[in-house]
Amino acid sequence: MDTLPGLPFDNSYARLPERFYARLSPTPVAAPRLVKLNRALALQLGLDPEVLASPDGVAMLAGNKVAPGSEPIALAYAGHQFGNFVPQLGDGRAILLGEVVDRDGVRRDIQLKGSGPTPFSRSGDGRAAVGPVLREYIVSEAMAALGIPTTRSLAAVTTGEPIWRDGELPGAVLTRVASSHIRVGTFQFFAARRDTEALRLLADHVIARHYPEAREAAEPYRALFEAVIGRQAALVAKWLLVGFIHGVMNTDNCSVAGETIDYGPCAFMDAYNPETVFSSIDQQGRYAYAHQPSIAHWNLARFGETLLPLLAEDNDRALAIANETLGTFRDRYVAALIGGLRQKLGLSTEEEGDAALAQDLLNAMTDGQADFTLTFRRLGDAAADPLADAGVRGLFTNKPEAFDAWIGRWRERLTHEPRDGAERRAAMHAANPLYIPRNHRVEQALSAAAEHEDYAPFEELLAVLAKPYEERPGLEAYAEPAPPDQGIYRTFCGT
Repeated sequence: MDTLPGLPFDNSYARLPERFYARLSPTPVAAPRLVKLNRALALQLGLDPEVLASPDGVAMLAGNKVAPGSEPIALAYAGHQFGNFVPQLGDGRAILLGEVVDRDGVRRDIQLKGSGPTPFSRSGDGRAAVGPVLREYIVSEAMAALGIPTTRSLAAVTTGEPIWRDGELPGAVLTRVASSHIRVGTFQFFAARRDTEALRLLADHVIARHYPEAREAAEPYRALFEAVIGRQAALVAKWLLVGFIHGVMNTDNCSVAGETIDYGPCAFMDAYNPETVFSSIDQQGRYAYAHQPSIAHWNLARFGETLLPLLAEDNDRALAIANETLGTFRDRYVAALIGGLRQKLGLSTEEEGDAALAQDLLNAMTDGQADFTLTFRRLGDAAADPLADAGVRGLFTNKPEAFDAWIGRWRERLTHEPRDGAERRAAMHAANPLYIPRNHRVEQALSAAAEHEDYAPFEELLAVLAKPYEERPGLEAYAEPAPPDQGIYRTFCGT
């Protein structure tokens, strides 16, 4: 094995007991080719981009070589999938290469996704197609640029091998970076086995890694639960504020670090409708846009159940602590959401009617079938110039009078604000992106890559999304929603 310098692995999770994971190396592929390397992220991680882009580096990113210091493992976890508990899931097509401590002193996982079968594959091939790999790269990096906690994408490599789903597709491997890959489902794995020792070890590991302040609390495991609730409440509010729909909020896709993880059938709304669902497998709308806060609450309740043996020796007392703690979720979520909506509406002060003002706009957008992203963005222009009202009104194609009934109330509310129009416009544009991963643009990029090995649309889309709040001449088409004749958009899991 050739030497791969510049990979300072320090693998704390691999030092936990063997029942937390399976040790194995990735399965080599035929002809790895680097499609994309996130050089800025590599530098942030303290890695040398030139090493990663070298033949040996690409071999590592494809799973053909194991770098010194790496201790490859597939993590064990369970999970509720669409409400049904599965006691063993685990990394069926992903292998954690190890951990690095980045330039800010933050420990980060480096994982290969699509790296071959593991003991958790459940008869799957452990591989990924280039389309889902590039989708996760695009959307996760867009989320990072939007300021939303997320896993990141370090590299995408094609394998030179076909994989079979509905037909033959080109294979690929994603290198994913996360604060950790520990999920609610990881705790459920051990709770289902009544392995209290493992639960305590896992909780202590999470506290040390993500919530060190909890260690000093009078009740550390309660403090852990409170901290995870706080991060999930803030995260889901941020999703709703940009029109993001995760699509598959199973407990095994709920990160205890509070990051967005597992970009399968995810998408961003065009026209606002709170019942929007894109996932082809979500037939009942369980994970619709507006259901995401209640699902986060449900997932956190499952997390609280796993912590009961750690919260108190007496089960009734433990249950009371868990319920009391879980009860803080709604207020935290609502505060985060309303605070974000105030920013989106250009409000720097707080008044009692602000929540109703925001909700009435959302109701009008639903009636008018107005584009979510562009409505808020153009309101920023209208804040500085009332003549720009027409640009917002034009988005309410189905019922423009719904906008007419609302705009006067907003303008009256702005008279209570200290900022002038130009300042308010700048503040609103800083809170309301112009460019999001429009579904039709994502599909164009994926189709060009999968069908023609043309990665130019992928690269251009990434460049646009890297600065989502900054208007740039020549990119107007990237701000526009899908053409009306696109029809109903459906997304699919990447497995």
